[in-house]
This record gives sequence, C-alpha cells and structure tokens, in this order.
Amino acid sequence: MITDPSKIDLYYTMLIEKNRAYEGVFYVGVKSTGIFCRPTCPAKKPKKENCEFFAQAKEALLASFRPCKRCRPLSAPSSLSPEVKTLVDAIEKNPEKKWTDKDLDALSFSANTTRRQFKKQFGMTFIEYARSRRMGMAFKHIRSGEAIIDAQLESGYDSSNGFRDAFAKIMGAVPTKSTGVKLLYSAWIDTRLGAMLAIADDEALLLLEFVDRRGLEKEIERLRNKLQAAIVPERTAIILQIEEELHAYFRGDKLSFSTPIRLLGTPFQQRVWRELQQIPVGTTLSYKGLAAKLEHPTAIRAAARANGANQLAIVVPCHRVIQTDGGLGGYAGGLPRKDWLLQHEKEAKLKRT
Repeated sequence: MITDPSKIDLYYTMLIEKNRAYEGVFYVGVKSTGIFCRPTCPAKKPKKENCEFFAQAKEALLASFRPCKRCRPLSAPSSLSPEVKTLVDAIEKNPEKKWTDKDLDALSFSANTTRRQFKKQFGMTFIEYARSRRMGMAFKHIRSGEAIIDAQLESGYDSSNGFRDAFAKIMGAVPTKSTGVKLLYSAWIDTRLGAMLAIADDEALLLLEFVDRRGLEKEIERLRNKLQAAIVPERTAIILQIEEELHAYFRGDKLSFSTPIRLLGTPFQQRVWRELQQIPVGTTLSYKGLAAKLEHPTAIRAAARANGANQLAIVVPCHRVIQTDGGLGGYAGGLPRKDWLLQHEKEAKLKRT
C-alpha cells in the first residue's frame, strides 16, 4: 500500500480528474465498498478518507479488495470489449467482406453502440474499420501487380471514383500505378500503461507510441508522407513479435527487445537514438551526459530534442534520460509513465540479480 502523503494527495487528485496518464501507475481501494478500481473508473468518486492506494492490482487483492466490474482493473486499460473482439475476429475471418449495419443487426449488435466502441478503441467506426481492412487487401493486390480495376471490384466498389475516394480517406494515398505501392501495417497493443500504436513495414518496426501521446496524428502523417506509404490495420509477424515482447517487458520477464527496428531521422537523431540503446536497464543518463557521449558537450538542447523525437517508445529507451539534478525532465508519453517505467526497470533488474 502507498503511504507517502504527497503521492496520496497526487493520486487522489488524478482519481477525481480521471487522468488517463496514470493508468497502471496506481489503483484505488474504496474501504466503504470493498472494491478497487483503476484511475479512470466512471463510477462516482469516493471521499479521500475512504481511499487506499496501491502500486499494483495484486496488492489491492491481497488487501481484500475485489475488482470493480465497471472498470475491470485486472484487464489492460483499453482491452477490447467482448462485442468489439467478436467483430474484429469476424473481420479477420473474412477481411474482404463488405459489412453494413444490417450485418450488425443480424448478429444482434447495436450499430450505434458498436460505432461508439470502435471509435473509442480504434479512432474509427466499425464500418470504417472493416472498409479499411478491406482496402488493405485491395492494396496488396495492387502492390503485387494486379490491375487497379481488379482490386476495385474485389473490394466491392462498383465506382472507380468511390474506390479512390475511400483509398484517400482511409489510407492517405490514391493508387495510380499497379506496382511500387508502399504499404505499412498498424495495430493497437494493450499494455499495463495504456494502449500503444505499432506501425511496421514488412521488415521492421517503424513506430511505437502510446495512443494518447500529444501530436501522434501529425507524427503518423509525417511517417506516411516520408515513406510515401499508406497505413492499414493488420497484425503482421513484426507486430506480433513486438506485442509479445512488450507483454514480457511489463511482466518483468524480459527487459530487452529483439524485434527488428528502423530508425527514421536525421544522422544526428539516429546517433542519439543509438546512444539511448546503450543505456543499461535500471540506470539513467542525464541530457548533459548524453551530449557528452555524442562528443558534442554543448549540444545539450539538440540532444534533448532528438531524444524527444524518438518514435519507438520503450524499445529505444528515451525514458532513461533525465535532468542533471535528478528531475524527470520531459516525456511525450507523460511523466507518470516515465516514472513508472524507470521504477519498473529498477525493480525488475533487482529481482534478476
């Protein structure tokens, strides 16, 4: 149980605000109900004197609190609801199917409810998700050299204009040639600290960020424009590998990563990111120390900017760079996450020694 008064005050404030940045950082047990919740639980907030705070869900269980049925603190913060999972599985069984609201009715799903749930999880409605997946299959046909008209018809589009409009809206690119089309794959990965977005090509992981990172949409747009590529939802071998390694990381079983990555940045940024990968697990390096390792001791701000531009959170551990005075400094994923990651790595390393 957390007993530090300053942390208790902070966590109670974050509980009242339902601050998503603290997902996985703490859990609250409510003495008046015997239930424990995550910070963003939609239930009515308890009085401060009725709260006990815990760093891990298992600590709350050991303190005799039972998990809340509304916020489900034992599952990942953004884990799919049974309805959404059923529909995602249905799409994967037949990704080229042209779904409509009538199909949802046939499965006894409310179109409005499904639309809201998919919007929350994926940033698009179910119909948009299904269409995007379908367009991704069409994109594969185009990339393999098939005529655009064939891909269009196989995707269920009778109109070439409708096909191109959907392509541009969903994937950010309109195919004009039958070869040379670049395709990237994306998927959400649930973690203890919240959902992360992974984007990869056929060979390497290109981006891994918390989905609530500020400016993520622009980051994705820059990636897409830089590579002149379109992005479609699909769990490829690369994405499945990083998903498995992230789960092992958060369990504390394995703190290193072997998923192939590609660093997309200026030569200086790439030097910084390679240096970050040399920081040992369970230790930190100051921004000043980072600049010194680059043999540019006066380039502290430039090193800090490059550190902040890292697009592969956790895998390229920019969270291990802190201020000279021991302060956390900045972190695009939020300082509560940075603090949690550092503590997690220290504790996991101690357990292994």
